[in-house]
Amino acid sequence: GITYLDHAGSALFPESLLKAFTDDLRNNVYGNPHSQNISSKLTYDTIEHVRYRILQHFHTTAEDYTIIFTSGCTAALKLVAEAFPWIPEGTEQTSSRFCYLTDSHTSVVGMRGITASMNVLSVPIKPKEIFLSEKNRLPAEEQNCTTPHLFSYPAQSNFSGTKYPLSWIQDIKSEKLCPMKIPGKWFVLLDAASYVSSSPLDLGVHQADFIPISFYKIFGFPTGLGALLVNNRIAPLLRKTYFGGGTAAAYLAGEDFYFPNKSIAERFEDGTVSFLDIIALKHGFDVLEKLTGGMEKIKEHTFALAHYTYTVLSTLKYANGAPVVRIYSDTDFNNPDIQGPIINFNVLDENGEVIGFSQVDKMASLYNIHVRTGCFCNTGACQLHLGISNEDIRRNLQAGHVCGDDVDLVDGRPTGSVRISFGYMSSFEDAQTFLKFIIATRLSTSDTEIPFQSSVTKLTTESVPDDHPSFNNADKLSPIPHISDRELRNNSSVTNMTVNWQPPEAEAESIRAAVSETAVPTCRRGGKPITVTNIYVYPIKSCSAFEVTEWPVGKQGLLYDRNWMVVNQNGVCITQKQEPRLCLVNPSIDLKKNIMVIQAEGMDPISVSLEENTGKEAVIYESKVCSHRVKTHDCGEGIAGWFSLFLGYPCRLIRQSSDMKNRSHQKNTKGLSSATNISLSLVNEAQYLLINVASILQLKEHVSARLEEPLEIEELIRRFRANIVISAPESFEEEEWAEISIGALRFQVMGPCSRCQIICIDQQSGERNKEFLQSLSAARGRKTNFGIYLMNQPLHSSFPDILSVGCQVLPVLKENTEIQPPTSSEEKCSG
Repeated sequence: GITYLDHAGSALFPESLLKAFTDDLRNNVYGNPHSQNISSKLTYDTIEHVRYRILQHFHTTAEDYTIIFTSGCTAALKLVAEAFPWIPEGTEQTSSRFCYLTDSHTSVVGMRGITASMNVLSVPIKPKEIFLSEKNRLPAEEQNCTTPHLFSYPAQSNFSGTKYPLSWIQDIKSEKLCPMKIPGKWFVLLDAASYVSSSPLDLGVHQADFIPISFYKIFGFPTGLGALLVNNRIAPLLRKTYFGGGTAAAYLAGEDFYFPNKSIAERFEDGTVSFLDIIALKHGFDVLEKLTGGMEKIKEHTFALAHYTYTVLSTLKYANGAPVVRIYSDTDFNNPDIQGPIINFNVLDENGEVIGFSQVDKMASLYNIHVRTGCFCNTGACQLHLGISNEDIRRNLQAGHVCGDDVDLVDGRPTGSVRISFGYMSSFEDAQTFLKFIIATRLSTSDTEIPFQSSVTKLTTESVPDDHPSFNNADKLSPIPHISDRELRNNSSVTNMTVNWQPPEAEAESIRAAVSETAVPTCRRGGKPITVTNIYVYPIKSCSAFEVTEWPVGKQGLLYDRNWMVVNQNGVCITQKQEPRLCLVNPSIDLKKNIMVIQAEGMDPISVSLEENTGKEAVIYESKVCSHRVKTHDCGEGIAGWFSLFLGYPCRLIRQSSDMKNRSHQKNTKGLSSATNISLSLVNEAQYLLINVASILQLKEHVSARLEEPLEIEELIRRFRANIVISAPESFEEEEWAEISIGALRFQVMGPCSRCQIICIDQQSGERNKEFLQSLSAARGRKTNFGIYLMNQPLHSSFPDILSVGCQVLPVLKENTEIQPPTSSEEKCSG
């Protein structure tokens, strides 16, 4: 059910490739190729055969090129930077230059770090400057200089799919084109990683000096294996300082004596190569030829899909004539010789404003479409196409945006874009599915589509080709079952804790004073006090909520909140994104019995002790939660068997270790007391998540209108998986708060919660309905923010910290928000 559209990121491997490879491993014994026994000789000979097969694939021979295996294209580029015969600045001879096209991968631009350490200047060249570089040709008397210079450019832009002329190779080497006006001899590095995944490369015609590639871009498997193809004319000039196992013909340990291996390949392949992965390449070439008929057919097939998708996508308009997308391309997708199967774009609203790429990615995931977003490790092309200046990059960094994050808009301007790319296994149905997704998510269903905005503009699809009628009507989303609305109430299953406590009035007054001198009043003009209506604890990450009326607060948030998580057999956390059925697992905490009881339909209840197993038999793991390292320990075979039986595959329950010395899942927070290092449980962002019933009610009207079905408010509340639910007079007023106090507790607001596809999961049934995230995005003006994150700084009180339903909430507004005059209402906290 997955529509995979990130073939420029990695190809997918076919099942037949894995079968052929594993059959090979079962039938043969492959030893270390540096040994001399029979199994090792078999390995060595097979590796040499694969070298010839690679050369054959690129239409060349061992007379012209040498294959040096590396861990990937990046390692190949690093090898060139280290081994190229640079002439540094400060010598009598003309110094070398490293020139690279600005539309280059990060790994190419990163070579300048090595050249700088060698006192060699790096010069970025914009694509349009190459076409004007004939003016840099030197007079005949200056053409005898032998200083080596290196020019690098991509055969295909990994950003836009633009194919740069392969004729540049010979033009630059013959000095018909000169990247810059300087005496010397130019060598060419052709970054072919993106190009060779879908296009044939003939090195017999286009004889670049260095060609780095990664094989997973072609076959999908193996990963972590690449190669540098080196023209034999330049190979003898390469220099090497480090020598590893297998690279030396002879050396002395006691003296500075080393003589390199005669073979260029073996001289630069430090240590034992990844020989089993190299053997897998043979089967990769066999399967690729068998399935496709060769790279020329792959080129035609993938371009046809890209051309079709581009044609439809570029003609989609809103009723006001505004385009639905902005495509970043240097071509009109009419010629496969100058355009690869990559489409880069941003989605626009009817006013021409960019919808952030992270929001598009979230929506795509609801349709099981896998795309790539960001700048794709190509800042130069990203700046060129999106109009991002150097100062913008620096300013965005200061604002907290870094490569690879989900900060998609800064001051309303995009920091990146969306990329789709096709591979040889892509189908016409993949292109259709993607286009249907764009139409469905931009299509309004009624004039009440966006009740929070003044006007609604509908999408027109008249320009879609008539021979594809399936595009004319976006797939209708299945409505959720009819649910009658009812008032919020505490149901009979709510746990009633016997920790009733209320601070004396003097203590309460000191708490209020401690919050801020500018505390917001407990009541708005003519409004009601803000109170806590629901409290939810989630003992097991991504499992069902445990609702309480009162609950102790610990150092990491609500006591036992998200202290456990379910992991797969590789120790990776499982969430509802991968396994929606986790919401059907109902954990509850019994503080008196000191146990957690876990229940699920069709399963016998099972209990887990709240006492942490700290004995010698405890198995300690190091896990990751949202890039944060946490120490955990396994909860045993019994509960692992229970979860494995319920989910239908091997998994385990692990618990966060309480050893504070081993915990690194911590956050430094602003606004709290100095040197505060707030500790987190297994949450993603913050200790608490708060939502407002008034905000839920407004969203409920919007979702109900789209579904044409009434919704139960409790169902919506549970979808947002908050710890604290409050009832404030105004919807979304919580987003204007800087901090709040509830009873004796003071909280710092850490920012809004950007929602993912989990809100599309009905927490009672586990069924998905992608309408919810789409409705939230439409209602919030293209954002998916809902609720606020809180961090707690407990006051140093002699009383225990307890959070209770009915407690009054005292907010402090942000500095730039108008503050209403206080009222005389008193704080009330029910037990």
